[in-house]
Amino acid sequence: MTLVKLNAENKKKNVLIPGFNDVFDSIINDTFFSDRLLTRVPAANISESPDHFHLELAAPGLNKEDFKLNLERNVLSVTVEKQPKDQQNQKHFTKREYSYTSFVRSFSLPESADENNIQAKYAAGILTIEIPKKEEAKTISRQIEIQ
Repeated sequence: MTLVKLNAENKKKNVLIPGFNDVFDSIINDTFFSDRLLTRVPAANISESPDHFHLELAAPGLNKEDFKLNLERNVLSVTVEKQPKDQQNQKHFTKREYSYTSFVRSFSLPESADENNIQAKYAAGILTIEIPKKEEAKTISRQIEIQ
């Protein structure tokens, strides 16, 4: 049995064969195809404060031991290699969406980054990396008097 997803927007358009676009969209958007097209790297947020660069990676379902951080030539690489645990009672899955893959994300650090004092922590599915700025690169703010 095949389930066909109906798309209300396509119904409003004039189509020669009603339902054809719905079937086509269902085939293209099916998880069988889309799971293989998606990249398996975590999303990252990068921000900056006067004293630090902040890097956050959304990586739920991992442990802090799964991560390896490497700094080489101003490139910070975050690597994860996670293998599925062998289960003694192997189940026959109709569909399996848990993913145990590896990934590497690399970030080029600016010259103003203090690479000797980088700190990282993993909590609630977010890997947070704090990269301090060198003293000479910290933003100095002052009020300028208008004459």
